[in-house]
Amino acid sequence: MVGINGIEFVVLAILAVFILGPERLPEYASQLARLVKGLRRMASGAREQLREEVGPELDEVDWRKLDPRQYDPRRIIKEALLDDVEDVFKPVSDGAPTTGTPTPRPGAAHALSLSPAAAVSARLAAGQPAPYDVEAT
Repeated sequence: MVGINGIEFVVLAILAVFILGPERLPEYASQLARLVKGLRRMASGAREQLREEVGPELDEVDWRKLDPRQYDPRRIIKEALLDDVEDVFKPVSDGAPTTGTPTPRPGAAHALSLSPAAAVSARLAAGQPAPYDVEAT
């Protein structure tokens, strides 16, 4: 809770006895007890006020699910990127039934059979559709 183990607490108590002295120590201990009781009372009052304002939905909230320590940024980014990849590889239908293999458009076979340098320099005839590469889109 506070991060103080038993040995550290004993050392702090001994230091408090020497620094404060036996005359003032009971007075400070009672002040500390009143402070702790007041803090607990305020916390329980805030909890009750929140419960009254929110209603019974507060009991239904899964607080472990909202714990920020459970979030792993690497996992969140990985899942987001994989979702995008799945969307990219979904087949797009243009009304024709898909058979699993793309059908090239007329004239595309000629442009694809050429070497890259020749394909760049080759011109399309008037009215001939541009070659369509399924992997490039």
